[in-house]
Amino acid sequence: MKIMRPLGAVGIVASAALVLAACGSDPSASNNAGSNSAAPAATGTAQVDCGGKSPLSAEGSTAQKNAIEVFNQAYNKKCSGQKVNYNGTGSGAGVKQFNANQVDFGGSDSPIKDADLEAATKRCGSPALNIPLVVGPIAVGYHLSGVDNLTLTPQVIAKIFNGGIKNWNDPAIKAVKGNESLNLPDKPIQVVSRSEESGTTDNFQKYLGAAAKDVWTQGAGKKFAGGVGNGAQGSNGVASTVKGADGSITYVESAFAKDGVTPAKIDSGSGGVALSAENVAKSLDAAKFAHPGTNDLAMDLNGIYSSNVPGAYPLLLTTYEIVCSKYSNPDVAKAVKAFLTVAATEGQQPLSAKGYVPIPQSLQDKVLKAVKEIS
Repeated sequence: MKIMRPLGAVGIVASAALVLAACGSDPSASNNAGSNSAAPAATGTAQVDCGGKSPLSAEGSTAQKNAIEVFNQAYNKKCSGQKVNYNGTGSGAGVKQFNANQVDFGGSDSPIKDADLEAATKRCGSPALNIPLVVGPIAVGYHLSGVDNLTLTPQVIAKIFNGGIKNWNDPAIKAVKGNESLNLPDKPIQVVSRSEESGTTDNFQKYLGAAAKDVWTQGAGKKFAGGVGNGAQGSNGVASTVKGADGSITYVESAFAKDGVTPAKIDSGSGGVALSAENVAKSLDAAKFAHPGTNDLAMDLNGIYSSNVPGAYPLLLTTYEIVCSKYSNPDVAKAVKAFLTVAATEGQQPLSAKGYVPIPQSLQDKVLKAVKEIS
């Protein structure tokens, strides 16, 4: 299994070859932003105070469900007998259940804010925190017989998902660089979106609003606002629907874009870029935090979404664990801290095999500091 090293906020992983070569390099060597050197690996272990409530209960994002399974395995190995029962019902449901005090932590594909953050803080009796643990690309995944190398621009994607482009042989699709030789059929485009509230939908619509703001005027939010096509439940649901319908297209986490769902290349102005961990790495360097200097680690991804860095894949999401900074039950606090610590350390390296991108060293440092201060 090929393991990709975590990505640094300064200095990015440029290729898998560099990652493998770096395994024997001096880990103390520094890297400059934009260089082609591999970033120093994040620490794989941390001191964990096991114990507390078991099983913990959690609910939310389907995008991170596979990652939570990886984290659970590492958690059980580190803290024998301890586990998390995670119900992947979508980000909207996860936030609602957390705010209603029905689960110990929630999972969301976008940071909670405004009314949701106020409700979470009220539930906790203390500030609620967004803790990012999983980074994953979002694919614009399609199923079109005879076409396996499609390139789309943000403007064309926006027009497809708001109904401005209805047929696969539309001249706007054909005109995208790289599509000139494709045999695009005279076939209706079947748009498939998430039917329930979803952080993936929110991130996808935020991307369109940033990268194609002249076309996508529908706004963001966890409900799909494009007004076309049909909905399906969860990431598995939209992927399965596309697999079974020739001429269909959706947005879905990269781990689900396989076996009949083909990811399109995205051309943000510097040529078509394929979805890959290495190309996502080139985008992460532009990420900023919405609340710098605090333990609320919500990330502002607009800089990534609207960039046109050559070779950078811009459409990605970060999933968050929504937790209390102070729990009323010390047993819950102890177990949540242990789980999050393991997830941020031993749980990261195996994520590469699941289609995710391990969090960078700089982000891991912030996560461990925030988790350590949970009480």
